[in-house]
Formats: sequence, C-alpha cells, structure tokens
Amino acid sequence: MITNYLISANLGIMIFFSVAVAPGIFKYLPPEWSAVYVRKFFPKYYFFLGTVSIIAGFLSKNLTDRYLLVLTAFLFFITLLIITPMVNKARDNDQQGKFHFLHTLSVVINFIEMALFFYVLI
Repeated sequence: MITNYLISANLGIMIFFSVAVAPGIFKYLPPEWSAVYVRKFFPKYYFFLGTVSIIAGFLSKNLTDRYLLVLTAFLFFITLLIITPMVNKARDNDQQGKFHFLHTLSVVINFIEMALFFYVLI
C-alpha cells in the first residue's frame, strides 16, 4: 500500500512540475535566472524521484512492479548523471541541435517514467 502512495507522490511531483512550474519559470523569469534555477533544480528532482522509486520498488510485494520501479529509478539516475550534464554542456557550447535532441530525450524518458508509474498503479 505504501508503494502506491510513493508512486502517486512521484507522479504528482512530475505532473505539477510539468504543468505548473516549468511554464512559469520560462514565462516569468529572465533567461539568465531561469537557466540558473533549472540547473539547480533538476539534479535534486532526478535524485529525489529516483530514490523514492527505489524505495517503492523494494517495498513492492509484486516482483514485476519491483523490477519496473527499479528500472524507473535507473532512468532517473541515467538522466541525472549522464543526460543532464550533456544537456548543460551542449547549451554552454551553443550546440543548439545537440541541446534540442538531448532535451527531447530527457522529456521522452520523463514520459516513459510516468507511464511506468501509471502501469504499476493500475
């Protein structure tokens, strides 16, 4: 039962950030502030969601759900440790094509993570 609460909390955080926070960051903050905010926020976002996913996975009684939640955590940590630094480097080096590809990849992974959470919940 606690697994469902943890997954639901992760989903809530992810949806709230996507719908409410992210659009506001780029709409209301100057570009130099929004860039600093996003670079400070995302490592914490991925680390927190990945950690909660691991905890939910180990608390799950269903073996398939456990594997899916650990996979989800793995995706969060791949995004944290590999993709995010590459996104930042592409942005710093004004490599727009590479930046857009990597950013899109991180968004797709984020949707995959949400889909895995929904699957485990139902």
